[in-house]
Amino acid sequence: MKFGIERFLEDPVLRAPLAGRRVALLAHPASVTRDLTHSLDALAALPDVKLSAAFGPQHGLRGDKQDNMVESPDFTDPVLGIPVFSLYGEVRRPTDAMMDTFDVLLVDLQDLGCRIYTFITTLRYVLEAAAKHGKAVWVLDRPNPAGRPVEGTLLREGWESFVGAGPMPMRHGMTMGELGHWFIDLLRLDVEYRVITMDGWRPDEGPGFGWPQERTWVNPSPNAANLWMARAYAGTVMLEGTTLSEGRGTTRPLELFGAPDIDTTRLLADMHRIAPQWLAGCRLRACWFEPTFHKHVGKLCAGVQIHVEDPQHYDYAAFKPWRLQALAFKAVREQAFDYPLWRDFPYEYERDRLAIDLINGGPALREWVDDMNATAGDLEAVAAPDEAAWIETRRPFLLY
Repeated sequence: MKFGIERFLEDPVLRAPLAGRRVALLAHPASVTRDLTHSLDALAALPDVKLSAAFGPQHGLRGDKQDNMVESPDFTDPVLGIPVFSLYGEVRRPTDAMMDTFDVLLVDLQDLGCRIYTFITTLRYVLEAAAKHGKAVWVLDRPNPAGRPVEGTLLREGWESFVGAGPMPMRHGMTMGELGHWFIDLLRLDVEYRVITMDGWRPDEGPGFGWPQERTWVNPSPNAANLWMARAYAGTVMLEGTTLSEGRGTTRPLELFGAPDIDTTRLLADMHRIAPQWLAGCRLRACWFEPTFHKHVGKLCAGVQIHVEDPQHYDYAAFKPWRLQALAFKAVREQAFDYPLWRDFPYEYERDRLAIDLINGGPALREWVDDMNATAGDLEAVAAPDEAAWIETRRPFLLY
C-alpha cells in the first residue's frame, strides 16, 4: 500500500496545484517514507516544491522530547536553511508571523487514533489559523493503527483542551485526513483543504487491523513504541491522570500499569468478577516492573500487562481498552476505597481541573469509579449511546 506522502512524491499531477506557492510541512519523527526518508528531506529533493518553512508538534519535528509539557524551541534547519517553528513551545497555535511564511501547509503526522493524542488538536488549530489567514492545508494521510473501532464517551461541551479537540470519543476510528473534514464541518471553516489519500488501506483486515505490518513502525512520540501500545492507548492513556504508573521508564510504556502497593492477584480477580465481558480480545498478565524515571522511579511495582500481540488472542472487534482500564480503576477502588488514585497536578497547562477529567472530556468516568454502588451497566449506559452517535456522525467523512 502507499501512504499519502508516497503518492504525493510519486505523482507530479498531485503536486501541480502547488506551482508558484510557498510550501510548509508539519511533521514529526515518524513522518517518513517507506524507505525511512524523513518527509522534510523527501520534499526538499523535489524540484517543483518550494519549501519555505516547517513546523513541529508536541515532542518536536525531529526530536524526542519525553513526557508532557516538555517544550521544543524554534530553530533554523541547518541543511535547508528554513525556519522550523514549534507548535509546542512558546505557543500552541501558529502565530500571524508563522502563517506569513507559507501559502500551503502539508500535514504529515502519524496519529494513534485517540482523542487525547495532541496531534489532532494541532490539526484543528492549524485549520483555524489557515481559515483566518486565507492559507491552504493539505493532509498527506496515514493509517489509524487502532483501526475503525469506536469507544468511550464524547467530550462534553466546556471540556475542550489541548487533549480534547472536540466532541469525539476517546477512540475515534478515523484518519487525520478524515478528521480534517470533520473539523471543517464542525467549526464551519472556510478553508482550502485537500487530502492526499492512501492507496490500499484496509483497516478491518488482519493481522494489522489498521496498521499495514509490512511497514516499519517509527515512534510518533517517544513512548509510542509499537503497534501494541497503539491498540491499548485509548485505555492506558488514562493512567496519566492517576498515581498508577503507566510504564514510563520501562521498555513497554502504556502497555502496562501498576504501583508498589496494589495486590494484582486480587485486582485481576475483581476485574473478572465485576465485568468479565470487558476483558475480551486480549490477555492480561500479572507482572513486576521498576521504572527508571517518572512515577514510582526506582520502586518495584506490582503490575498488569495488556497483551494484544498474539493474533490468536487479540480480537480486533472485541478488545475494549477504555472499558478495560476503567475496570482496573474500579478494582483498585474496591481494593481500598481511600486509595489516592487520582493524580492532582498541572496537566497540559490546565491547573484547575483534574487530569483524569480532562483526559475523559468530563467527570463521568471518575464519578463512576468512585461510586461504590455503580455497576458496569451504569458506565455502559453512558458510553454506548455516545459511541453509536459518533459512528453516525463520522460516517459522511470516511474516505476508505
